[in-house]
Amino acid sequence: MSTSSPEAVKKLLENMQTDLRSLSMECKKKFPPVKEAAESGIVKIKTIAARNAEILAALKENSSEVVQPFLMGCGTKEPKITQLCLAAIQRLMSHEVVSEPAAGNIINMLWQLMENGLEELKLLQTVLVLLTTNTVVHDEVLSKAIVLCFRLHFTKDNITNNTAAATVRQVVTVVFERMVAEDERFKGIVEQPPVQGNTNRRSVSTLRPSAKDAYMLFQDLCQLVNADAPYWLVGMTEMTRTFGLELLESVLNDFPGVFLEHQEFSFLLKERVCPLVIKLFSPNIKFRQGSSSAASPAPVEKPYFPICMRLLRVVSVLIKHFYTLLVTECEIFLSLLVKFLDGEKPQWLRAVAVESVHRLCVQPHLLCSFCQSYDMKQHSTKVFRDIVNALGSFIQSLFIVSNTGNPATISVPAGGSGSGVQSATQGGPGTAGVSGNLTTQAAFEYRGTWIPLMTVSVQGSAKATYLEMLDKVEPPSIPEGYAMSVAFSALLDLVRGITTMIERELAIEEEAAAEFRETHPDQEWQPQPGGHLVWEEMVSACWCGLLAALSLLLDASTDETATENILKAELTMASLCGRLGLVTPRDAFITAICKASLPPHYALTVLSSNATNLSSKAYSIQGLSVQIISPSSESHQQVVAVGQPLTAQPQGTVVLTAKNIQCMRTLLNLAHCHGAVLGTSWQLVLATLQHLVWILGLKPGVGGALKPGRAVEGPSTVLTTAVMTDLPVISNILSRLFESSQYLDDVSLHHLISALCSLSLEAMEMAYGNNKEPSLFAVAKLLETGLVNMNRIEILWRPLTGHLLEVCQHPNSRMREWGAEALTALIKAGLAYKHDPPLAQNQRLQLLLLNPLKELSNVLHADIRQKQLESVLQILQSQGDSLGPGWPLVLGVIGAIRNDQGESLIRTAFQCLQLVVTDFLPTMPCTCLQIVVDVAGSFSLQNQELNISLTSIGLLWNISDYFFQRGEAITQELEREEEALQKQAQERGETLNRPFHPAPPFDCLWLCLYAKLGELCVDPRPAVRKSAGQTLFSTIAAHGTLLQQPTWHIVVWKVLFQLLDCVRRSSTTADKEKIESGGGNILIHHSRDTAEKQWAETWVLTLAGVARIFNTRRYLLQQLGDFFEAWEVLLNHIQSAALSKNNEVSLAALKSFQEILQIVTPVKDSDKASDTLAAMGVPPVLIDPLSASGPGRPLVRSDSLVERLTRYNGAELQVPPPGEDSALEDSALWWSAWNTWYRTGTESTKPPSGPTEKLSFIPSQPFLTALIQIFPALYQHIKSNFSMEDLKKLGVILHGAVSVPISSDASPFILPSYTEAVLTSLQEAVLTALDVLQKAICVGPENLQVMYPAIFEQLLLFVEFSCKPPQYGRMETKHVANAKYNQAEWVALNYVPFAERSLEVVVDLYYKTACHKAVINEKVLQNIIKTLRMPLGLKYACPSESTWKLAVSSLLKVLSIGLPVARQHASSGKFETMWPELANAFEDFLFTKSTPPDNLSIQEFQKNEAIDVEVVQLISTEILPFANFIPKDFVGQIMAMLNKGSIHSQSPSFTEAEIDVRMREEFSKVCFETLLQFSFSNKVSTPQEGYISRMALSVLLKRSQDVLRRYVEDERLSGRCPLPRQQVTEIIFVLKAISTLMDSLKKTKPENVDGNTWAQVIALYPTLVECITCTSSEVSSALKEALGPFKDFMHPPVSRVQNGES
Repeated sequence: MSTSSPEAVKKLLENMQTDLRSLSMECKKKFPPVKEAAESGIVKIKTIAARNAEILAALKENSSEVVQPFLMGCGTKEPKITQLCLAAIQRLMSHEVVSEPAAGNIINMLWQLMENGLEELKLLQTVLVLLTTNTVVHDEVLSKAIVLCFRLHFTKDNITNNTAAATVRQVVTVVFERMVAEDERFKGIVEQPPVQGNTNRRSVSTLRPSAKDAYMLFQDLCQLVNADAPYWLVGMTEMTRTFGLELLESVLNDFPGVFLEHQEFSFLLKERVCPLVIKLFSPNIKFRQGSSSAASPAPVEKPYFPICMRLLRVVSVLIKHFYTLLVTECEIFLSLLVKFLDGEKPQWLRAVAVESVHRLCVQPHLLCSFCQSYDMKQHSTKVFRDIVNALGSFIQSLFIVSNTGNPATISVPAGGSGSGVQSATQGGPGTAGVSGNLTTQAAFEYRGTWIPLMTVSVQGSAKATYLEMLDKVEPPSIPEGYAMSVAFSALLDLVRGITTMIERELAIEEEAAAEFRETHPDQEWQPQPGGHLVWEEMVSACWCGLLAALSLLLDASTDETATENILKAELTMASLCGRLGLVTPRDAFITAICKASLPPHYALTVLSSNATNLSSKAYSIQGLSVQIISPSSESHQQVVAVGQPLTAQPQGTVVLTAKNIQCMRTLLNLAHCHGAVLGTSWQLVLATLQHLVWILGLKPGVGGALKPGRAVEGPSTVLTTAVMTDLPVISNILSRLFESSQYLDDVSLHHLISALCSLSLEAMEMAYGNNKEPSLFAVAKLLETGLVNMNRIEILWRPLTGHLLEVCQHPNSRMREWGAEALTALIKAGLAYKHDPPLAQNQRLQLLLLNPLKELSNVLHADIRQKQLESVLQILQSQGDSLGPGWPLVLGVIGAIRNDQGESLIRTAFQCLQLVVTDFLPTMPCTCLQIVVDVAGSFSLQNQELNISLTSIGLLWNISDYFFQRGEAITQELEREEEALQKQAQERGETLNRPFHPAPPFDCLWLCLYAKLGELCVDPRPAVRKSAGQTLFSTIAAHGTLLQQPTWHIVVWKVLFQLLDCVRRSSTTADKEKIESGGGNILIHHSRDTAEKQWAETWVLTLAGVARIFNTRRYLLQQLGDFFEAWEVLLNHIQSAALSKNNEVSLAALKSFQEILQIVTPVKDSDKASDTLAAMGVPPVLIDPLSASGPGRPLVRSDSLVERLTRYNGAELQVPPPGEDSALEDSALWWSAWNTWYRTGTESTKPPSGPTEKLSFIPSQPFLTALIQIFPALYQHIKSNFSMEDLKKLGVILHGAVSVPISSDASPFILPSYTEAVLTSLQEAVLTALDVLQKAICVGPENLQVMYPAIFEQLLLFVEFSCKPPQYGRMETKHVANAKYNQAEWVALNYVPFAERSLEVVVDLYYKTACHKAVINEKVLQNIIKTLRMPLGLKYACPSESTWKLAVSSLLKVLSIGLPVARQHASSGKFETMWPELANAFEDFLFTKSTPPDNLSIQEFQKNEAIDVEVVQLISTEILPFANFIPKDFVGQIMAMLNKGSIHSQSPSFTEAEIDVRMREEFSKVCFETLLQFSFSNKVSTPQEGYISRMALSVLLKRSQDVLRRYVEDERLSGRCPLPRQQVTEIIFVLKAISTLMDSLKKTKPENVDGNTWAQVIALYPTLVECITCTSSEVSSALKEALGPFKDFMHPPVSRVQNGES
């Protein structure tokens, strides 16, 4: 309910009436005048109420009268009455019904009460109500009221005092509030300018009433504080400065607007307040603690806490609100403040000064103004800098406890107090050893000074403690650490304030810039000039002091939170300096954080050089020097890690504390969040991180992330569990730090990269010359940075990879390994990254990415190459399809192998190549195919790993297959490319230069392949040669059809013949030294144990291959024009191979010879070829028989195989006409072949001439066999012109070949065994050759038959071998049987079977040809007999028994044909000489000089005798009956021979038992019989013949008689002694002969026997009877036989006449 509502008015009236009634009641007795006045007052009120509608206004008008009774009541000084009156007056006041005069009256009345000391509290209340409810009290009245309150303040009563003080404060406030309200009212009205131009404005005439009051009041307050008399507050009796200062402060603080808006008030501030403050400060300034007062003449006034503290409060307010008005004054105040922080001042003074400074620190804008007004002006105190430095010095001074009373002058030595490295035990983990107490209180500790840290205020607000102690008169005692805590807070708030302010401004500016760029994209943004200057100046001014203080605090801090705050401050400063581009301060702050991260005294050049820069700058702050204090090492910190320092020379261990780790995290945070402003200080940050990472033993893992690892040498890193849990976090942050590099701009990124590179260079320096574990931090981080910046990789690729390539060449293996790891990882990532545009469309980038991979090939270290190749393998596996133009680079890397590189490298490179060949040939440009061939070739040529060489030859085969299958596509692409190149070359006016140029590009590709294989065919390693040879010939065979005809010319001359030349050269010069086993435990077969033998194999393969091509592609090659020359060259090669001193080569050469002569036809292929062609409708006639193994290629180049084959149907087929030319051409080739054969044969079979101690070389049997086997086939082609001359040549060769001995170690393989009579294949071949000739002659024309005798002659030569093996030069040969296996001797073959077979051939041939003229003319029969004489004569002495038996049977056969012919031609005399030869042959055989062997069995002997008998029978049937056609001498010889046979005496060596058998009885018998038969034959034409036989008989009988007689004689003489064996045998033979003779005589016709003969026979009888007495039983039985037939003579005699004479 408001005071003006009717109800309120009514109530007021009632109350007033009630009050008046009460008053009149009270005063009824004592004070009647009062009573009356009260009663008249009641009436007055009633009337006013009745008359006026506006009762309150009326009341106010009449208030003097209304109030009067109450005033009178107060005048009574009766407490009860006074209270009642005062209450009534207050009620009136509260209803604002008191007019000005009434108010004056009231004040006067109150003044009296005050002077009387009555109702003091009520008075104060009344005054307060009066002044606050309305504004009627002005000027003097007001001043009187105020004085009244002041007077009450100084009473003796405490309650009154305090109430009065509060009232004064309120009243002062009210006065100024009125002024503010008044200003509000007149706000809109424009003031008239003042009339007089008094600039002093001392007069108050221009002020409005309330303002005037306020002015007067404030002016008097200043007077009072200054102890001067007031102008307006008349009646003041006493006043205290403290109260005055408080009032001044509250006015200044609460109503700053008044002073700023009204010049009068501003004037007061400048002229009155500031001088006052300065004056009052003087005792504090002059006072020095501890200085003796005796020394100074004038006693120094001591600082007084209450005043000093209040002055500081006033100063704070002045600076805060009126800085702009009082620039100069503030400069003085601030300088004073700074001085108060001095160590010489009392502790309490320093404390309040610090609190004041703190108040300033939380007002960044104010600080900014200081900077602008002072620091940036010339000739002005650098106030802002001084404040900061003072704070710093203050903090330092708190730590430096000194005994001289002058702490600030003590300088601290730069390295701490010389204390050594703290050992882990001294302040071991978990102990913060503060004088032995375990304490967890937050504190700072430095060099033994321990200062606790208190929570003094909330961050950002300066809540002071001592500035608020208004009731204290004595200076309070300051708890330890309070000043430090406040200073610390001040520092932090200062940093926080400045940085947030500047950053906010920067953000606004950036926003504006962004907006501007959006609206004006074409213009450059121009920031307001000078904006940055202030900020830069602020930072420049404060950073030194801040850094000094913060570094010290950081070092001393034992509390994690405090540390965190300090670090945060350093971090924000560093970032701010970075943003403002202030490099030195930025680096200084970063250095501080870095140093704090590392162990104390850690030698890190980057940091120490920076620190010296800093300490060399002397920051003097008005005579105070600020030391940048070096970290002390005695902080009692928890040790969390012990590790190795990263230095070139090994040192002891270093320890890391929890604080170091905390600092490290800040450092990471700095780099992570503010990387963009770090610029060159990346170097510092990264160097430090590198060292920390090293000490903590983090090692890089995949992708460059660091993982906890183990140090390699030295005592291992020791980590506590505390730090172990932190490590993954740290490593994670580290990684994230480099990941965030993707948000840096290009310039910052370059700073980061170059910092990492220079770090890495240092690490490399350090790792030189020792094999210590190097620091890989930089390399790992370069990798990480590269990986996250793939999207702009181009800008950093060159510096990045350039540096990593250097790392790859470092001698330290671990370092290199990581360099390579990083480089290859980057390349792989780069290729895998989805670039925009993709790599396929950005060739330049792709080559840029692959280039470092190629550069790695120049590094000599194997491990790097290994890495390089492994990554190539991975790149192929992942990006092989999309390499495109990068292929030459990749192939170059794969192919950059050298023999000195070791196996594993080559093996890895080879895996890459295999992958390329198996998977990627179709995806690469065809121009790269040649490179692939070269690379594969280089793998085949390397000599480290044989298997790889062999496999890569296999790859070449696969490549050739690929060429074959994709021929058309490749051809098209290559031809397109060729055209382009041709065009370029023409433009440049050069000729196109590529290998094998004139050939088309696709053929060139083939030629490159062939050339490469050709090169491999002469590799030093046999296996490689073999494999390459096989591949070369297979590819030519399989894919040769694709080549154009002119290309074949190159293949033959440049590839094949060149290869043959090389191989021939190498083979002939190869080393004959035995190769010891081929490395390891591989045994080498004896056939390959010299280089020569190994080359032999190659020669064989090559020759065979070339021959096969000539054979299969004959038709194609014949089109080439110079086929005959090629043929000659090939034959020449075959000949030189055949004559080489190596059995294997020579034999193979002959095989090739056979092949090109097509003696051996490759059946399978030819079948296939004809089938295919037949299936395609090609008539078989068209398939040239010479090249049956595959269609040749007589065609022009066409595009596909199918097309080419189908062309066969067309008219383009060029079959050479079967006319003269081709026949001539052919025969020329064949005769060329014959000449080669002849030369080869002659050379190889020519026996050595000189003495053969060390026999050089003897051709092998298989070789000779093959040689001879070639002849029959060859002969088929040349027989038309084969002459006698050629036959002779052939004969020489055949004879030579057969004469060659075998080495004993080969003999078992050539001869099945010594005992069997088998021909060797060579002998077979020789006979076959002759057989072919003989057959040809047989069917050939007449003129050929003259060759028969020559053939006979040749065969007979062979027959002689049976008895007289041929000589091979002067060579010693042993008979087979005596040769010892293990000695290398030469063994003559067993020629017997051969000779015997030859003999059989002779007999057969003679059967056929006996009647031919040539055979008769050339006395072939005589020659046969002459040849047979030898075995016949030798008989038992023949090497083989079969020989003479065969000779006999052959003789018999030949004679059975030949004798009739001889008789036929008897007259011509062509056989004259044959007869004596024959007689001699019989003679030699029948009466051989050789004795039968001792072991001959009886049966054998009888068989042999039967043969003799057969001969005699031949004589009796074929010769003797035709004696008239036969020369007489011959017949005589035969008779003499028979005679001899009939009484042939035995050999003297028989045993008794065998005697009767061995006497050749049967033979003698037949001889006798024949002799007798012809002796007694009546056909004897001439008496002379009969005479011969008769004479023979008589000789025989006479001889018998003699023998018998002598025997009887000897028997008798010998008595008991037996006769010698021979004599007994002889007598037995004679007896047997007699019995034979008797038989013969009996059988002969009596008329044919001469009488004389009978007489001689009968004359023997007595002699025989004589013998009966002999003792030998054998003789007796033979005698019995002989005597038996004599019974025929025992018949009665008949008269002579009757008988007559016959």
